[in-house]
Amino acid sequence: MDGMHDLGGKQGFGPVRRDDAVFHEPWEKRANALYSLAVKLGIFNMDEYRHAIERMEPRHYLSAGYYERSLTSLASLCVEKGVVTVEELESRAGGAFPLALSSAAGRSNASPRERFLPGDRVRVGNDLVAGHVRMPAYVRGKVGIVISESPAYPFPDAHAHGVEAVDEPTYDVRFEASDLWPNAADPALVHVGIFQSYLTREG
Repeated sequence: MDGMHDLGGKQGFGPVRRDDAVFHEPWEKRANALYSLAVKLGIFNMDEYRHAIERMEPRHYLSAGYYERSLTSLASLCVEKGVVTVEELESRAGGAFPLALSSAAGRSNASPRERFLPGDRVRVGNDLVAGHVRMPAYVRGKVGIVISESPAYPFPDAHAHGVEAVDEPTYDVRFEASDLWPNAADPALVHVGIFQSYLTREG
């Protein structure tokens, strides 16, 4: 999903402001605990949780803090899974309760897929996906070097939508910053964990 949530690598937002406080209000602790409990109970998985945040109305997403996004995702998925109704939510909230927008369809693993080894040159896919995807926009279409392989994990494009798929590894891929942001980056190396389905061999 090429949505408002994918802000990594975007310019013009200024320096990242660091806040050492984990929670600022008591409700934030409760929201965090409830979503963790819902995942533990199998009500939804982490990819569904992330995708529900991505599906927030863009202006709501940008104006919401971290835990408001988490609460929106939790509430949206609980409604979609039949755990609670919109009417019950709004009754408890004392008014309207904004939920995530509807989801598009997911997709299964790419076929065929290749296994890569450290030192292999790979290119990241440049496809736009309507559903959940864990391919940052700033690396799409770019070429990097495989550094290592991580254990297999559920393919997020499928896992967020209940689509059948096999688990697959992610690869630590190293990019030159100047290749990602030509004429706009200092010399540096950028490492990104990228799922196997997003990669093809280069050269």
